[in-house]
Amino acid sequence: MRIRPFLDTNVLLYALDIQTGTSRDLRADKAEQILSGGGVVSVQVLTEFCDVASRKFKLSWEKIADFLHVLDALCGRAVPLTTEIHTAAVEISKRYGYRIYDSLILAAAIQAGCATVYTEDMQHGQVIDGVRIENPF
Repeated sequence: MRIRPFLDTNVLLYALDIQTGTSRDLRADKAEQILSGGGVVSVQVLTEFCDVASRKFKLSWEKIADFLHVLDALCGRAVPLTTEIHTAAVEISKRYGYRIYDSLILAAAIQAGCATVYTEDMQHGQVIDGVRIENPF
């Protein structure tokens, strides 16, 4: 049964609610709403999150670890990057023209049995192997 959505890295980053100016980013509210309902993430998503949070947002590793702990409680164990997922991602890239990193997200979502991938990086509304891409922002 396909219930929980797959969450791309941008959903996690918006949920951090990093203030870039004087007003709250409206995407943060949507990301928090999505994340509060749980979801599925992959090791790739966690890695990308750590990279951006530490490099771009200059968060301490302690704060990153705290967020990852909350994420684990909400989403459970991350989908590992396996050779099977990689092979499936290569096929998705060949068929649909997505970059390999986006295709890895889709392949992990398919492997996990998700019906939806929340992301702003791919074609909204497209369905690939039973997984619908939705831009919630």
